[in-house]
Amino acid sequence: MKHSYATLPAFERLLLLIATFLRYPGVGYIDSMQSDFEKSHHKFQIVQLYLQKVASELNVELPLYSRHTIQSDLKTLRRYGLLDRRPYRWGYYVGTAAMNQEELQVALNALHSQAKYQEDPQINQIYQRLTQRLRGLNLKDEMFYPVRTQLDRVIVYTDPKEMMAKGKYRSRGTLFEKLDALEAAIVKGQAVELYRCRNPYNPEKIGYEQVYPLQLIYADIAWYLLQENYKDGHLVVSRIDRFSDHFKLLDSKGRGSNIQWKSLHIAHRLLKAGWGLKLGSREDQRREICGKLELVQVQVRFFPEVMEFIQEGEKRHPKQDIKLGPKGKNGKSAYVDYIVKLPKRSLEEFCRWVYRFMGNAQFISPQHLAEQHQKFARALIDRYSSKAT
Repeated sequence: MKHSYATLPAFERLLLLIATFLRYPGVGYIDSMQSDFEKSHHKFQIVQLYLQKVASELNVELPLYSRHTIQSDLKTLRRYGLLDRRPYRWGYYVGTAAMNQEELQVALNALHSQAKYQEDPQINQIYQRLTQRLRGLNLKDEMFYPVRTQLDRVIVYTDPKEMMAKGKYRSRGTLFEKLDALEAAIVKGQAVELYRCRNPYNPEKIGYEQVYPLQLIYADIAWYLLQENYKDGHLVVSRIDRFSDHFKLLDSKGRGSNIQWKSLHIAHRLLKAGWGLKLGSREDQRREICGKLELVQVQVRFFPEVMEFIQEGEKRHPKQDIKLGPKGKNGKSAYVDYIVKLPKRSLEEFCRWVYRFMGNAQFISPQHLAEQHQKFARALIDRYSSKAT
């Protein structure tokens, strides 16, 4: 029996279609506002247009084709696993080749930063494998140049092998050793048992915890785990290195991605409304989610040395207001007031941010934060004075 692609024109047409999907991943995407008929009709028109473009680029004479032949070619690609057996509503791409070179370069930049500065051991392995596979590209230097990066460095060990080599390995290990299992539990919505071996802010709260892990977060100096208490749904953000390598699945089936997404959405609402990573008590979380938690309005006055920096942060917080003070003889404002409404749980982290500005910041309200700032300032003066004597 003669094969469908036994003739050279048919075979070249199939190869050109594969080349089109590789050179222009996502080709055939149609705006969701169009009708199903328009989508189906225009999708093939777009594929045909790019098929002609690739043939021209490769200087190959494109054989006669029609919508029917393209549909037949698509079935062939599905049969051999180059396309999945599912609708391609967001455009066609072969296998996992969903990015073009420009998009790949941006992704490589992100992987490079996460591997080098955030020291994610899994990302580092993936980045090394990818760079090895891509060495044959002519644009190698441009492809791997880190145009974008993030300089936030992790302050703890994340790679068990590095810890072992430098003699920093703990007898209990750390949760970084179980990242594969932890990530699988996140995706499946599985409850797990972890062991918190360190807790600088609450030394008495050490021991086993049963949680639904929701997300791995990198913030400022370390990796954190966003988790939901297995019994009462309390949401907490915890440093990963403060857990040992104890990892036990509490259920193999999991609660599914829909509930995970719902909890993740709620957690990020809390993070967006607050300042930092503290999410507060379970009771306050319930009230805050329902809009029944009273927020605290904080007003901090910043002086000329840092005013421009404060004014630059136009999106520092969604509920902020920045007001210029009266102008002095030089025609410039004497100060700027930063006003923001925050849940009580976030005041400590907000104050730490303000304290960085030393004598260029003054709390106006609430009164207890102003008094606390004065107390810390006096303690600092006393400490330096005692050292001088």
